[in-house]
Amino acid sequence: MPIKYVLKRRWIQWLLGFGFWTLIGLSFAFQFYISSAKAGLEVTWKQAVSYALGDWYVFAVLSIPVIWLARRFDFEAGNRRRSLAVHVPASLSFSLAYMVLRALVGRWQSEASFTEAFQPLLVKTWHFNLLIYWVIVAVSFAFNYYRKYRERELRAVELEKQLAQARLQALQMQLNPHFLFNTLHSVSSLMHQDTEAADRMIVRLSDLLRAALESSDTQEVTLRQELGLLERYLEIEQIRFGSRLTVKLDIAPDTLDARVPNLILQPLVENAIRHGIEPHAKPGRIGLRALRAAGRLTLEVCDNGGGLRKDGPAKEGVGLSNTRARLRSLYGEAHDFELCDAPGSGLLVRLTLPYQTQNPAS
Repeated sequence: MPIKYVLKRRWIQWLLGFGFWTLIGLSFAFQFYISSAKAGLEVTWKQAVSYALGDWYVFAVLSIPVIWLARRFDFEAGNRRRSLAVHVPASLSFSLAYMVLRALVGRWQSEASFTEAFQPLLVKTWHFNLLIYWVIVAVSFAFNYYRKYRERELRAVELEKQLAQARLQALQMQLNPHFLFNTLHSVSSLMHQDTEAADRMIVRLSDLLRAALESSDTQEVTLRQELGLLERYLEIEQIRFGSRLTVKLDIAPDTLDARVPNLILQPLVENAIRHGIEPHAKPGRIGLRALRAAGRLTLEVCDNGGGLRKDGPAKEGVGLSNTRARLRSLYGEAHDFELCDAPGSGLLVRLTLPYQTQNPAS
């Protein structure tokens, strides 16, 4: 069990407090014993310990209401005058209460009268008691400040995490309607040419949307699951293009359990079909490759289309721009995303991620 959870238990806090005051008492007992021996006074170790612990256990008892006051009346901005008006009389009461309690304990230890035990305390410990009060208050303020600082830090981390999650979900919400619009447009076109094919496409679309909705709250899935979603999408495009579309998969077996962003391959393949296959009359080929090397996962999607534009920089659509933004939010600088001309002809999209098989959120 983590130590921070152990320290939250009340009985452990009381035990640690008792040990703290005992340690202070023993250190003063040791000093009192050594100084008495050097002065030639006959003070036994038992007497030194009894006297010192009698002092500091009284302080320990009185520290409980002091800590309560310190938490209730702090010196943050806006509370200083009110807190000072409380702590000044409280410190005087603390000093007086210590002398009364210590005199009662001294009467029990030495069988002296209350007056005989009280008078030396009044002379010797009045100002020291005030110092102890303000030391307890200062230490309590320090612990409270640190606790509040940690709480604010944890809240900031949690808010940052929620903001990142909301940003990723917003990007996913942009992506899914974009794909849905393109697919419905294909269904609309087929309705006037091949109603059976349009019907099959609607069924495949229903299966794909059901699977996508089931994983809509998950930012990362295994590559095996991602390929399952991609297969449903490719079934839709296969109905649309028929023999014009050929898909070749080259997936290394040791990459299937790697975690990848949910719905990361679909927009890449959709981009290849839309810009590399659809505008051309020749048969289209799409290749998908996954490999693992040096702790990295590389995913490649290529087509045999026209490749990058030669007259200027490539303009990214909704799918590619959202993919780039999602990768940046999920992995920061730990990923690579590049577009280049494929060997021979066409476009090659290469995505490199950290290879991991466990969900970081878990």
